[in-house]
Amino acid sequence: MLSRRLFVIAAPLFTAGCAGMSGSSGVQNVSLLTDPRYGEVEDNGFTIPAVDLKGFDPRFLRQEVADPTGQPVGTVVVDPSAHMLYLVLPDGKALRYGVGVGRDGFAWSGDATIARKAVWPTWTPPAEMVARDPQSAPWANGMPGGPDNPLGARALYLYQNGVDTLYRIHGTNAPHSIGKSMSSGCIRMLDQDIIDLHSRVPVGSRAVVLPARGGEV
Repeated sequence: MLSRRLFVIAAPLFTAGCAGMSGSSGVQNVSLLTDPRYGEVEDNGFTIPAVDLKGFDPRFLRQEVADPTGQPVGTVVVDPSAHMLYLVLPDGKALRYGVGVGRDGFAWSGDATIARKAVWPTWTPPAEMVARDPQSAPWANGMPGGPDNPLGARALYLYQNGVDTLYRIHGTNAPHSIGKSMSSGCIRMLDQDIIDLHSRVPVGSRAVVLPARGGEV
């Protein structure tokens, strides 16, 4: 059980034994190299490549688990230290997804609302990122959605008290980043997983991003 103390939300900072599905989620008895959930997907005119699961830690594949959060049904909970996101389900269960999170200095934690959702979102880097990262400068006015876009196939936008935090839960075109701390603060998911989560979570849902334990990110 996750410690309830972890659900005291910090103020914003800055921004395996093989297993497989049980029903539409859960992992049991599906070869990691042939898991149908992570095959090639045609979506809104774009092709999402199959995830190369060779060497991929099965802990980070979508699965149904006992809910460790104690949060109300429908809440999205991100535990950055464990690199896991939970969607709380009825009957004491949760759907768990592996995520990538922000590297040291770019972590964010807080209690937010999913105020907007997008399909193949446009990526507009904040001015601070444009200033420190020349590779983002050409997209200062926005990069259209598509397979090369770092936000991936879907995005959930986190707001706090009606104000955009500039942090998102989104897909990624870099599957190797799942289970790692290497983003500029946002919460990355495999495109196949963010499509699944996006379909389950309505606008207005609560999202809790826990502070990293022991200063880890």
